[in-house]
Amino acid sequence: MLKRHGIRLPHSRAKRLALGWGLVAGGVLGFLPILGFWMIPLGLAVLSVDLHGVRRFRRRTIVLWERRKRKGNGR
Repeated sequence: MLKRHGIRLPHSRAKRLALGWGLVAGGVLGFLPILGFWMIPLGLAVLSVDLHGVRRFRRRTIVLWERRKRKGNGR
């Protein structure tokens, strides 16, 4: 069973896009101190609220992740 956790995002689409792209850009610079590669998936998750292509990628990734998890449990 998937657990769902909520994150409060800005209500403005422009702010969500800026936050998402900012996180992705910061993740690309993950080799620098303070910034990290963990920012890329978080930025993509924020962008998936507004961008259909990213949302489709996120859904496919979740489906594949769940299939692999079930396969590994011997089901």
